[in-house]
Amino acid sequence: MRSRVELFEKIRRDRRVEGLSIRELADRHGTHRRTVRQALDDAVPPPRKAYPARPRPAIDPWVTVIDAWLRADHQAPRKQRHTARRIWQRLVAEHGATCSEVTVSRYVALRRAQLGLVENEVSVPQTHEAGAEAEVDFGEFFATIAGLVVKCWMFVMRLSHSGKAFHIAFATQAQEAFLEGHVLAFEHFGGVPGRIRYDNLKPAVVRVLKGRDRAESERFIALRSHYGFDSFFCRPGLEGAHEKGGVEGEIGRFRRRHLVPVPAVASLAELNALIAAADCLDEDRVITGRPITVGAAFAAEHDSLMGLPAEAFDCARLLTARVDNRARVSVRQCFYSVPARYAGRRLPVRLSARGVEVYDGPRIVARHDRAVGRYVEVLCLDHYLEVLASKPGALPGATALAQAKARGVFTASHQAYWDAARTARGDAAGTRALIIVLLAHRTMAAAALIAAMDRAVASGCLDPEAVLIDARRATTAIAPVVPIGALARYDRPAPSLTDYDDLLTGSES
Repeated sequence: MRSRVELFEKIRRDRRVEGLSIRELADRHGTHRRTVRQALDDAVPPPRKAYPARPRPAIDPWVTVIDAWLRADHQAPRKQRHTARRIWQRLVAEHGATCSEVTVSRYVALRRAQLGLVENEVSVPQTHEAGAEAEVDFGEFFATIAGLVVKCWMFVMRLSHSGKAFHIAFATQAQEAFLEGHVLAFEHFGGVPGRIRYDNLKPAVVRVLKGRDRAESERFIALRSHYGFDSFFCRPGLEGAHEKGGVEGEIGRFRRRHLVPVPAVASLAELNALIAAADCLDEDRVITGRPITVGAAFAAEHDSLMGLPAEAFDCARLLTARVDNRARVSVRQCFYSVPARYAGRRLPVRLSARGVEVYDGPRIVARHDRAVGRYVEVLCLDHYLEVLASKPGALPGATALAQAKARGVFTASHQAYWDAARTARGDAAGTRALIIVLLAHRTMAAAALIAAMDRAVASGCLDPEAVLIDARRATTAIAPVVPIGALARYDRPAPSLTDYDDLLTGSES
C-alpha cells in the first residue's frame, strides 16, 4: 500500500513531466481532486483531520465509577488496590454492567496513564570505567545429569566496562557456592574489580536495613576484606533490578544461547566444561552499540583490575556429622559414605560448593564430589569391603557396587573374575576372593590388578593370592632399572673400630 508521501511524489512528477490537468491526475491515481491540489501545493501531506471521539456505549455509563475507584486506590495499600479484573467484577456484581472484561481492562490501562497513576521511572545512562565495577547474581536453569533432570544454579560475574562474564554451575546457591564463585571468577579474570554490585542475596546479606545499609554475613565480609573490593547493594525487589541490569540480561542471554536445548551430561564437572567452552566462544561476541569484541575490550580492561592476593580465599564450611549405621554422613540432605569402621562416630566435614571431605583428625578419610539434588547417596565401594568380607551375600545388591559400575571403577574384568570365582568356589567363597583383590587396589596399581585378573580367568587359576602375586610380578617387571653408577651417591666409608680398641686397651691396663 502506497504512503501519502509517495502518492504526492507521483502526482507532482506526472504534472511536471506530462503537464496533466487536475482531473486527469485524479483519474490516473484514483484519488480526489482535493488531494491532487494538496499535492501540487506542497510535497508534504497536511496532517489528517482530527475527528471527535466516537461514543462508547458499553463503557461510558461506568467511567465515573471507575475513575472514583482508581483515585481511591491512592490511599489503599499497594497489594490491595483494584486490578482491571476486580473492577470488572464489581461493575457486574454491584451495578449490573454488561460490558466485557477486555473493554474494562483497555479503559483502565488508558485511564491510569491519564490520571498519573502509573509511575514511569527514568533511568540515567551510565559509563563504567575500566576495572571499576562488576555485577554478580545467580540464575537458575535445568540440566539432565546422569539421566535425571535437576535444577542447577549458575553463578555469574560480569565486568561492567568490557561486558566479559564468568559463568559456573553449582548444585546449590548456598553461601559456599556464592563465595567459591567469586574466587573462581577472580582467577578467571586474573584480577579483582574495584566494586561489585549485588541484590540482597542471603549468602551476603543477613538483614536489609534502612536505605542502602545492610547487615552483612561475616564470611562475606571476610571475602571482601581478603580481595579488597567494595560492595554495593541494590534496592530490594523489582525496584532495584535495573541497578544491575547488565548481569540480569547476561543470565538470560547465556541461558538462551548456550543452555538450549537442555544440556544432557554425565556429571556437574562435564556441565561446567561445556559452560567454560561457551565462555570462550563469547570472547568473539560484539555487544550491540560497541565497536569491538568482548575479548578485545577485556584485554584493554585487564590491566585496570586490582591484583590477586598471594593465596586464594578458603570458601569451605566446616561442619560436624555423625556416621550412621550405613557408614554415611548426612550433609545438606545428601548422604556420603566413609570407611565402615567410623560408624557411630562424629567426624569433621569440610563442605565446599563442589566437594565434600571427611576427616579423622588431620587425615582425610573420604572425599566425594558434591551431590546434585536432595536425598542422593554418594557411596564408595572401598568403604564397605571389610563389612562385605563377613557379609558376602550383600555385595550383589549393594548400592555402592551399582555406583562403582556406573563410574567405571568396577570394570568388566572385575565382573568376569567374580563370575568365574563364584562358579568355581561358590557364591560366598568366590565373592570373598573378589574382595581380597578389591582390597589390594588400595596399595597396588589398578591396571596391574586388572591384567592379572584377566590372566587368571583365562588360565583358570582363580586363587586371589595368585592374582596378587601375578600383579606384583608385572609391577616389578615394568619398574625402571636403576644403573649401578647412579647408586654411587649412597656409598659410605667402612666403619672404623679404632676408638673401640682404645677403650679395650685402656680397661686392661
